[in-house]
Amino acid sequence: MSAQVEQETIRPDAAGGGARGTTGSPLSDKVRSLRISKAPVREPSSTRLPWLLCLVLGGVAGYYALLSHGFSFALFFGLGRPPGDERPIEIAAPSSSASTPAASAPIADSSVVVLESKGYIIPTHQILVSPKVNGMVKYLRVQKPDLPPEGGVPLEEGMRVEKGDILAQLESTDYEADVARARAMLASAQQKLQMEAKNVPNEIERAKADLDEAMITRDYLKTVVDRNEKLAKSVSISPNEIEKSVSEFEAARHRVERLSRTLEIVKGPRAERIQVAEAEVSQAQAEMTKAEWKLGNCLILAPGSGTILKKTVEEGNIVNPAAFNGSYSVCEMADLSDLEVDLSIQERDVAKVFKGQKCVVRAEAFPERSYEGYVSRLMPIADRSKGAIPVRVKLKIPDEEEGIYLKPEMGAVVSFFGKGEPPMETREGGG
Repeated sequence: MSAQVEQETIRPDAAGGGARGTTGSPLSDKVRSLRISKAPVREPSSTRLPWLLCLVLGGVAGYYALLSHGFSFALFFGLGRPPGDERPIEIAAPSSSASTPAASAPIADSSVVVLESKGYIIPTHQILVSPKVNGMVKYLRVQKPDLPPEGGVPLEEGMRVEKGDILAQLESTDYEADVARARAMLASAQQKLQMEAKNVPNEIERAKADLDEAMITRDYLKTVVDRNEKLAKSVSISPNEIEKSVSEFEAARHRVERLSRTLEIVKGPRAERIQVAEAEVSQAQAEMTKAEWKLGNCLILAPGSGTILKKTVEEGNIVNPAAFNGSYSVCEMADLSDLEVDLSIQERDVAKVFKGQKCVVRAEAFPERSYEGYVSRLMPIADRSKGAIPVRVKLKIPDEEEGIYLKPEMGAVVSFFGKGEPPMETREGGG
């Protein structure tokens, strides 16, 4: 409210004095001072503030949602495409029918990289060289089979060896003794077989001779008995002589029966006895073969040509291939001209990879050098923890670069191309 107060004024009179007065009635001035002014009513500003804050927060949330999910919005509105998809976007021509499907995108060009992934270089075949017998390492030297151990070169990592080279020698005293004992057992079994082959016919002949002699004696005694029985009728012989001749005849008859059975026994198992002797010879030969095999395996040979990756023993160590602890191998080797790249391709990208697909591989250590490759195989089982499928890419390495630039367990980036050959300038290796 505003109050209007009328101020008093002093007016000078004509005579130079002054008279005091007021501009109006004091009562009317008081009444006017009590009136309420008709000022315009203002709308409170606090009702607009919540709407303004909501608008600001909505704009900020929309901005960040667009940054994080812009790809989904773009796909929803038909404004984008998945990452790594190099196919050109085609805009379908307007059609009067809403049910007409959109035209499919053309297949990617062979010179276009459809996918890039990082993996690690591994040997296609890595061999763990382990002895077949246990023993102490006497020599750890690389040598040719026709050279003495002292003329070999000490085994070291990175050494190139050829198939058949001697890598190490084990102490062979025990195995040499086993070979000597097996040879003696074989000789004894062979001698026994020869004796059986000769003795059995001799024993048969002797049994036949004994039987013939017994039969002759029996026939003679039979005639004696018959003669004594005739003499007994004329009372010219005593009863004792008759009984004696009869008993001798019966003894001869029983002896013939016994020798007949002996001959049957000798003739019957003749083949079986020779077979038993032959089996003993075969057993002795097997024992000798095993002993010689163990002795021969004291020389540890390179199973193939390649490079020594890791040495696991030293001279004087005892190796046992069946041991869970300690030394069970001599070294690890691989052919570094036969390498692959081991990759894990995410399941969402595995449709872009196929067997025989052309690739270009660059090692992270030497990015300026590129090597041709191709997808050799997709593993038949996925990795659940990674949500990926293992893939192997075979490399083509020049002979002069074997083991120089690409080494096992190095990281490499693989570029997968579309169907067909990659461009020539991409396929050429770095100088």
